[in-house]
Order: sequence, then structure tokens, then C-alpha cells
Amino acid sequence: MTDPTKPIAAESFLGRLAERGVEYVFANAGTDFAPIIEGISRNAGKVKFPRFITVPHENVAMAMANGYYRMSGKPAAVMVHVTVGTANTVCGLMNMARDNIPVLLCAGHTPLTETGHEASRNGAIHWGQESFDQGGMVREFVKWDYEMRAGQPAGALVDRALDISMTEPRGPVYMCLPREVLANEAVPMRRDNVRPLGVAAAVPSQKVIEEAAAMIAKAEYPLIITAALGRSVEAFNALSDLAGDFAIPVVQPFATDLSLPTNHPMSLGFETGAHLGMSDCVIVINAGVPWMPRMTKPKASAKVIQMAVDPLVSRHPFREFEADLMVGGDPVAGLVMLREALASAMKNKTAAIDARRKTAAAAKEEMKNARAKLVNTVKDQSPIHPAWLAHCLNEAKSEDAVLCNELGTSPNRLDFTKPLSFIGTGLAGGLGAGIGTSLGAKLAAPNREVISCIGDGSYMFGNPVPFHYTSRAENLPVLTIVANNHQWLAVRASTLAVYPDGAASKANVMPITELSPSPAFEKVVESCGGYGEKVEAAHELLPALKRALDKVRNGTQALLNVSTTQGTR
Repeated sequence: MTDPTKPIAAESFLGRLAERGVEYVFANAGTDFAPIIEGISRNAGKVKFPRFITVPHENVAMAMANGYYRMSGKPAAVMVHVTVGTANTVCGLMNMARDNIPVLLCAGHTPLTETGHEASRNGAIHWGQESFDQGGMVREFVKWDYEMRAGQPAGALVDRALDISMTEPRGPVYMCLPREVLANEAVPMRRDNVRPLGVAAAVPSQKVIEEAAAMIAKAEYPLIITAALGRSVEAFNALSDLAGDFAIPVVQPFATDLSLPTNHPMSLGFETGAHLGMSDCVIVINAGVPWMPRMTKPKASAKVIQMAVDPLVSRHPFREFEADLMVGGDPVAGLVMLREALASAMKNKTAAIDARRKTAAAAKEEMKNARAKLVNTVKDQSPIHPAWLAHCLNEAKSEDAVLCNELGTSPNRLDFTKPLSFIGTGLAGGLGAGIGTSLGAKLAAPNREVISCIGDGSYMFGNPVPFHYTSRAENLPVLTIVANNHQWLAVRASTLAVYPDGAASKANVMPITELSPSPAFEKVVESCGGYGEKVEAAHELLPALKRALDKVRNGTQALLNVSTTQGTR
């Protein structure tokens, strides 16, 4: 038996999390949690520990960690139950690995011993839940994994895990915590200094920045492509300043973050459109997939600059995109350096800059008119067209609202002017993250309005009852909009792209794509004390949005089940 007057390893583990700045643990407990629960109970009101939030499904817990980091810039911990809990995190883990989101994923390990320890096995599942290599379940998608051993200082392992997770390129790490080891007497660290998390990213080489500036200065129509630059106010402002000063158009295809306000003169939307083919110098910043080579690519004479901490995107197994210059290092520092270098390189290029401003203004006006024409065309359609849904959202939401979009509508139709106001679908495609991400965003930004706009399939993938439960239990009121087209639209669109004239395209009902009859999603939120409403007619949508947002602003979660047209998003 351990001495009850001395701290156990679980206490040391939790205390060090707090010392290193981890404020929240999103947890789904199991029999392996006994030392964690005992440690929390022993220290109630004595030692600072992170706040534990009970989340009844691991997919929601991972999504909350994602949303929390995206809004706060701080990593959270997720704690789950042995192999089975780990299995339920894998979709979220894939998303966060591809999106470079740091998280400390901790899983208990079934007791290692059958006898001889107070925490030895005492349930039949302790044999069934043991695996030969628990970390092997996630190793493909984490930067580091480790199983804590007896005699090791828990605090030192916390340090190593968090530092690796927060070092660029950031990403998830995984720790196994055997029950006996957590229950052992704590082992002190050799040193316990507290410093900022991770290793600061290096700044790009000045020589390489000057090469990039020279390429851009020679170009008539340079173009910036980014998907995930805008994860801080500093990044948002740095891109705004550079693009504005030198009239460099910016497009944000496959965006996971908002990198430039949509009302910026150089913001030309969320698709490359004709701009990629026009460009003679393409600057790719934090974009794993800047364009789709099968459909479009830069012209052969164009120069391509890839800028990121890891411009090779080395965790993607296969990736062949053009590159004439690789700029490695912190892209925010790179943008500041590039702006300084361009001030000199383009001091005699006023006419070229003015010409680009006119080209961008004309393109922006064309986009505005096309959007208005579409909205006017579909404003009376029922079921509701996603363009009308986006229009009504723009009308109803507050200016600094945070929108988590998971296949709900096209971001090209939405207006965003504030930093950290958009979280998009990641490249890994692990569905169901949207609603949980909105909870994490609300936790980090309680004074901002948070909305998730998602497809009906995504809502079902997201474990809606645990999501609505946590929203209510933690007083995190968000608005969920289910764009309900009664189908797997992505599956349908993919089939038509491969076989445009195939048998499936002519079928009355395309196999394996239908989600009918659709559940009454508005009733699910009501089961957790929220406000739900079904919207079927276009003229009902804006009033319904205003009613739902009033509920959210007064502290009640809300959901709108919006019947949308099939075949388009």
C-alpha cells in the first residue's frame, strides 16, 4: 500500500499539466481512472489542477480540444479509457494530425499485474482490454507516444509530451498511463522550471526571403494561396498588411482557418478560380493542397514559392506540387520579412501595383454580383438552397461570430471580417468534428457567438446527444444549423465526378447515398433542454435564425433543422 500522506504519481501528473498551462482536460473515464479520481479528491482546493470536463464520447472530446486550441492558442488534454477509448479518438486524431493541432491525448492502460499491487486487475475486462502495443493504434497520427513506467517522474513526461506537441509543426502526442504506475508514490523531477511550451520556430533565411521578394517583384500577377495561415491575430494582420501594400491577391481554397477578411480588397474568395492560371508567381503559405492538379495547375512559366514551417508537408506520404523556392520557417515572421524586402524590391513598381488593384477590384465586384444574382434566383426555393442559407446567416450573425463549417455551405458565400472567426473542415475528412469543435471554441471565447453549420450526415457522426449534453452541463450555448439534404452529398458528387455518364448517374436513387427518412434533429436538442426548430420554407429561415440566436444569446443552446436542396452545397 502507498503512504496516504505522500502524493501519488497521478497527482504529480495533474499538477504538472496545470503548471505548464493546460487549463482543461476533456475526459471520458473508465476503470483505469481510479488514481486520477483519487488524486483530484485528495487535492480539492489545495493544489491547482486542470479543470476536468466530462464528455460522454471521445469524438466530441477531441473536437472540443480542437476548437479550444483554435480560439485560444493553448493545448488541452484529452483523457480516455484504455484501448476502447483510444479507438474512439482516432477520427479526431487524424483530423488534428493533418491540421497540425496540438493535443495531449492520454489513455489509461489496463492494469499490468494480476496480483501484488493495490491497483492490480480486479475486473474481467482487464484481461480483455490489454493489447500488445496500445500506442501502435495511434502511432501513424501522433508526433510522439510513450507508456509511463514505474519510477519515472510524471512531471518530466508531461513536459516532454507538451513540448513536442507545441513545437512546429504542431500536432497530437499520446501517453499510456498504467493504473499501477499512476497509483505509485510520486517521483520528483530533477528540475521543475516552468518555461514557454515547445521550441520557437526558426525564422526564414534572409537570403531565401530576398530570393522570394525578387521573384514576386518581377511578376505581373502574383497570387497568394493559403488554407491555414490565420491561426493568430498576428498572422491575420501580417497577411493583410503584405497583400494590401503590394496588391497581391489572396485565395483560400480548402480553408481550415480564415487568413484574410472577406472585405479586404485583395481577398478573392475560397477558390482559385481563374486566378491560378493568370498568375506568374504563386506564393503557397500553409496549404497542404493548394490546388487540384487533375483539374487545374499554374501555367508552366509561373514561379511557385512554398512557405511554411514544413514547406514539404513531410507527413503527407505522397505530394507532388510545383516549387521553385522553399521558404522554411515561421511563416508569420516570413511575411514580415518579405514585406520589408518587397518595400525595396518594388519601390519603382507603382504602376504594376496599381494595375493589380484594378484587376482585383474588378474580380471582387464580379464575385459580389454573381453571389447577389444567385441569392436572388434561389431566395424563394424550397427546399432551401445553401446560398440562401449563407445569405441569411450573414444577415443574422454578429460581426465577430465564430462559424464552424462542416459541409454546411460554401465559405465563398459567407462574410468574415474578424480574425479567428472561421473553422473549416480539415483534409483528413474525419466527419463529426464540427459540433464538438463549436463547444471548444465557445469554451475559449465565451463572449463570442459560436455557430456550427453542418450537413445532416456530419451531425449524426458528431455524437449529437453527448454534444448537447455537454453544451448544457457546461453552459456552452451554441447554435447548430443542420443543412439537411437527406443524403451523403460528397459521396454522390464523387461518384458523378468519376462516372458522369455512368449507371449511377441515371439511377432514380443512387445507392449508398440516401439518408432518408431523416430523423427529427430538432427534437434531439430538446431532449437536453435546448431550443429546436425545423425550417422548410425559404421565407421562414431568417426569422428562425433570429429566434435561435436570441435563445443562444440568452444562454440556451439551439438547433435549426434546415431542409436544403439536394445536389449542391
